[in-house]
Amino acid sequence: MAASTAAGKQRIPKVAKVKNKAPAEVQITAEQLLREAKERELELLPPPPQQKITDEEELNDYKLRKRKTFEDNIRKNRTVISNWIKYAQWEESLKEIQRARSIYERALDVDYRNITLWLKYAEMEMKNRQVNHARNIWDRAITTLPRVNQFWYKYTYMEEMLGNVAGARQVFERWMEWQPEEQAWHSYINFELRYKEVDRARTIYERFVLVHPDVKNWIKYARFEEKHAYFAHARKVYERAVEFFGDEHMDERLYVAFAKFEENQKEFERVRVIYKYALDRISKQEAQELFKNYTIFEKKFGDRRGIEDIIVSKRRFQYEEEVKANPHNYDAWFDYLRLVESDAEAETVREVYERAIANVPPIQEKRHWKRYIYLWVNYALYEELEAKDPERTRQVYQASLELIPHKKFTFAKMWLLYAQFEIRQKNLPFARRALVLWKSYIDFEIEQEETERTRNLYRRLLQRTQHVKVWISFAQFELSSGKEGSLAKCRQIYEEANKTMRNCEEKEERLMLLESWRSFEDEFGTTSDKERVDKLMPEKVKKRRKVQADDGSDAGWEEYYDYIFPEDAANQPNLKLLAMAKLWKKQQQEKEAAEQDPDKDIDESES
Repeated sequence: MAASTAAGKQRIPKVAKVKNKAPAEVQITAEQLLREAKERELELLPPPPQQKITDEEELNDYKLRKRKTFEDNIRKNRTVISNWIKYAQWEESLKEIQRARSIYERALDVDYRNITLWLKYAEMEMKNRQVNHARNIWDRAITTLPRVNQFWYKYTYMEEMLGNVAGARQVFERWMEWQPEEQAWHSYINFELRYKEVDRARTIYERFVLVHPDVKNWIKYARFEEKHAYFAHARKVYERAVEFFGDEHMDERLYVAFAKFEENQKEFERVRVIYKYALDRISKQEAQELFKNYTIFEKKFGDRRGIEDIIVSKRRFQYEEEVKANPHNYDAWFDYLRLVESDAEAETVREVYERAIANVPPIQEKRHWKRYIYLWVNYALYEELEAKDPERTRQVYQASLELIPHKKFTFAKMWLLYAQFEIRQKNLPFARRALVLWKSYIDFEIEQEETERTRNLYRRLLQRTQHVKVWISFAQFELSSGKEGSLAKCRQIYEEANKTMRNCEEKEERLMLLESWRSFEDEFGTTSDKERVDKLMPEKVKKRRKVQADDGSDAGWEEYYDYIFPEDAANQPNLKLLAMAKLWKKQQQEKEAAEQDPDKDIDESES
């Protein structure tokens, strides 16, 4: 009884209490345990001893063990494709092709994007002469991964080796629908050429240059035609390429190749046309090879005239670069125009003139327009004297006169030239409308003693031009009218003209007005009137300025005379300071002279 009681009171081991029942932050998976076991080689068993297989039972046993090993490796990590490939290759070595296929198919289910897997699978079928199976694999591969070029190359190669030219062509066509890289197209072309299918190769080239529209591919197409003696086709390809790229995407390589092709055909005039066409349109920096090849060609086949053309082309490029760098460099435009006028056709000359006159000075100040307006003058003279086109000459003059801002300044030369042109054309109504008309109208009204009408005509004319001669003529009209208060009105015109011409850049014209006004006051004005005009007269100052040569280099300094008007000097602190400095200098000179000759001062004081 005691024994049973003691047995019943045996000590039961205590179970430790779990304080934190929450899942661990890092979970351990079965896959991780297997991987770590593999890494630590905890499951490695010693290799089985070498044995000789003597009967079928032992062979089957060996196969079973080997397959179990492969399956275990795959089960440990399905994503290691090398295990699948080794397994399939082992089955293939035993001629178990069906089992090998099954392994490859299982592997593709795991990773169908693995390129090596598809290649090994197809190679196994081809090696064992299973052509239809291989076709099936290649077909599935290019459908699944159409951008893997290796599949297409091997598929077409297999069909060609089997003599299935039509099948290979069909595969190539499927491939080209994906618009692959350039080498794929070349492979297709070379395939057709191996079987003398030149027309088919031409058709492929036609599609190729549109899918990959690079200059080098057009050149390859043309050389293909030239190689097979289709010279007319080759020329057509070059011409189409020139049209295809246009003037916006010109490439010197195309024109060099085109010219060399024509040179091989002994078409030397065509070569010159090609070079000149390209050199007229491609910038100098991008046409170095073009110049080089053109020079070599002219030295081989040309004459003195051809070499001169090269020099002209180079100069044209230089001028093009200058006007591109600074479109308002009118001297460069003049040089350029002289060059094209001496050598180019009328349309080319007109094109350069139109480009030149399109660069209107950005500031409406006469000094900025002086050089520019001569572009219009030269343009009109070219149309009249060289092109012999009166209507275009008239259009040039009219366009220039519409462009000039007459309310701020004008160019009497343009009006005179236009009127003289119309007189040469015996078109007096147009000439009167251009210039002769105002003077005749004014003279007519003066003869009719229509003073108010004449005055209105002068005002209308001054709205169109602020030329100094118009102001002087207006003032003299008021003086000669003989009406009451004519002197006051004449003086008023001079004052208005002087006020208006303060902003005039032509200081000689402003001086001409003041001299005319002073002559008037000398004859009719009082002493105070004369003194007033004398105070407006400018000071003649000698100045220096830099001079540039025709090539833009520094050519030293030159002296010139400028006029400083008192009204302008009063508004410019610098000019005030200059006047004060001159006065101080004069006083210092007088003081020094007095110190050097004291007797003179005594004599003067005694006198």
